[in-house]
Amino acid sequence: MSAIAGIYHLNKEPLPVNHGHGIMKVLQKFPADDAQIWQQENIFLGCHAQWITPESVDEQLPYNDHERQLAITADAIIDNRRELFDRLQVDREKRTTMPDSQLILLAYCKWGEEVPKYLIGDFAFMIWDRNEEKLFGARDFSGTRTLYYYENHERFAFCTTIEPLLTLPYIKKRINEKWIAEYLAVSGMIDTENASITPYQSIRQIPPSHSISVNENKVKITRYSTITSGEKLKLNSTDEYVEAFQEVFQEAVTSRLRTYRKVGAQLSGGLDSGAVVGFAAKELQESGKTLDSFSYIPPSDFKDYTPKYLQADERPYIRSTVQHVGGIKDHYFDFEGRNSFTEIDSFLEMMEMPYKFFENSFWLHGVVEKARSEGVGVLLNGDRGNFTISWGSALDYYAQLLKKIKWIYLFRELDSFSHKMGGSRLRTLPLIAKIGFPTINQIISKDKPYQLPLFINPEFAEKSGVFNRIKDSRKSIPLQSIYEYRKEHFKDVFNWNATNTLATKLSLRYGVWKRDPTNDLRVVKFCLSVPENQYVENGMDRALIRNATEKILPDSVRLNQRIHGVQGVDWVHRMVPFWEEFTNELRQMSSDKEFQKYIDTKVINDSISILEEGAKPEYATNPNYKILMRCLIVYRFIKKFD
Repeated sequence: MSAIAGIYHLNKEPLPVNHGHGIMKVLQKFPADDAQIWQQENIFLGCHAQWITPESVDEQLPYNDHERQLAITADAIIDNRRELFDRLQVDREKRTTMPDSQLILLAYCKWGEEVPKYLIGDFAFMIWDRNEEKLFGARDFSGTRTLYYYENHERFAFCTTIEPLLTLPYIKKRINEKWIAEYLAVSGMIDTENASITPYQSIRQIPPSHSISVNENKVKITRYSTITSGEKLKLNSTDEYVEAFQEVFQEAVTSRLRTYRKVGAQLSGGLDSGAVVGFAAKELQESGKTLDSFSYIPPSDFKDYTPKYLQADERPYIRSTVQHVGGIKDHYFDFEGRNSFTEIDSFLEMMEMPYKFFENSFWLHGVVEKARSEGVGVLLNGDRGNFTISWGSALDYYAQLLKKIKWIYLFRELDSFSHKMGGSRLRTLPLIAKIGFPTINQIISKDKPYQLPLFINPEFAEKSGVFNRIKDSRKSIPLQSIYEYRKEHFKDVFNWNATNTLATKLSLRYGVWKRDPTNDLRVVKFCLSVPENQYVENGMDRALIRNATEKILPDSVRLNQRIHGVQGVDWVHRMVPFWEEFTNELRQMSSDKEFQKYIDTKVINDSISILEEGAKPEYATNPNYKILMRCLIVYRFIKKFD
């Protein structure tokens, strides 16, 4: 795991030594096991290395291959090493010690610019090909590692983070209003729908699933991977699907345990993180190792206002998993005194851009910090599980059966579903009909779908053309089925950006690499190939993972369909001591003439008037609270450009 950097003068002008050194000096704020540079004439490569895997210890990065006339700097952990070693016919005595960077270089020698298609893992890398006078690099399919760049007709520079690039004299620190417009206009949790732009006018990023080639005064960005459902897997029984899944998922989990330090995991009371922990602990126990789990809990004085089917304190389910799985040292943290408001500046410094996940910011930050203090190198999670291993909404599946007029199968399923969930099977039919026929429902229904109010300044929106660019159409979203949404989720690369930017920046700050087996490319492709009737079966939603974790997870967790854990509902409660300070800053923000060009002041002032009634923890999901926090985060960020 590393922060990588480089400069390439396309005009072949000699590269000043202080330019590369200036970039590396900024990276010194992050902990490192080693820092090295490589420079020749008009090309500079650097690496600020944090050793995670056994092979990375004492690794030479940047690595210069004199024989092949290639040099590489890489921020990578490759998970399909065995497959690549076989395909590249690497000598067996070299396999246990070869670093991932040299493996990437060998793969590039064989496949050239097609190389990213053959790599599975978390990676961002750049290769200097001296024979072709070309820089070539790529990010993995979901952009797990960030890679920013600047280019003009004379110079090209890249880095894992943005700040070091701003040390170069020809890069100006200017706000990118297109990015700001998308952040304000997109109602969902993604930051922007253009995955190549950043909040800095001169700095772009390589999108997930893309490669970059810099050659002959040209910069070419190419998409090398598009994930689609493909051909459906056809097996003979549920048991065969479960066995096939277990094999793929165990391989994904096991490949992510590769560290010379301790292995940790974020653990909630649910299926996704529980499955990751169950498969990981089993593998670690065979080698006599223990897994450290890290769980966030609300503070002791928090009164849970959420409905009975939600649970803010998931300790009963977490402890049930820990006791059943075994081999786990569990840790629980309420992060008393930390909150979303007082950590804004710290998060902006780390993220280098505004963010939207403020409800969870303090504990996402805190868990990695605690993992570092326990000596953890790899921190497992199951963040992508909802779209892969635990896919399967019962009601949406039943709506599909209704539309296809499969009445007998539908009513048989509804019998089983009502038995598990309670109530009559006919009770759910109206809801299923609404899901199955959203157009009709939209016409006859008086209920409007939940959406955040538009709070972007209309004139700014029109000037920036933001609504002509983004796909976040307010008319189409309610009509989109969950199956269409899943297809779009894997096709649109912007879905991955925000969460993976956070993971990269946290890893650099604490030297802990967050790794997600539910996001493994092999797991993603397998899960997309599984027929829908394996995800909802006998009245059971998320059936594949529930069946696959029998004997791995306790039934109280594995078969729980009634209670769902929920994080971040205590964010307003935590801010109560700072409510007046929070409200005063919002008033200052709304009266700032420079900032008013970005926001709809009427919407913002109306929302502020609601806050002035006093902090109400049960309003944690109130759209007025949410848009004000988003605005304040952008406001603080923009003030840094003054």
